[in-house]
Amino acid sequence: MPMREVMIQMDFSSAHALRGYQGKCENTHGHNYKVEVYVRGKELNDIGLLIDFKDLKAATRKVVNYLDHKNINDLPPFDKELNPSAEELAGYFLHAVGRQINSDRVQVYKVRVWETDTCAATYSID
Repeated sequence: MPMREVMIQMDFSSAHALRGYQGKCENTHGHNYKVEVYVRGKELNDIGLLIDFKDLKAATRKVVNYLDHKNINDLPPFDKELNPSAEELAGYFLHAVGRQINSDRVQVYKVRVWETDTCAATYSID
């Protein structure tokens, strides 16, 4: 059976500082992030959709609103547990959006977080 995939992207702006980094990024600085959230599944619903884009956007928007225009280092789990790197942000988005979206039919399986136009980190699951 073929696999279907949909993706949405969203932008947000936040500050962070990479704890333990040896260089300028150890200091608080900001990014205009772009996040891509990918969902996959084998079956479409009764009207031919894998997932309604508005539902995926709403779930992603909740996570974006938590991070947008804030210092990520001040927000759990990035205040103590996780360093707010693009790699950790991608994993955070995958799990946070997945808790809202995942079902027996669809799964958030990949997230890409862009810090700049040329630098991105991807987190994916099998």
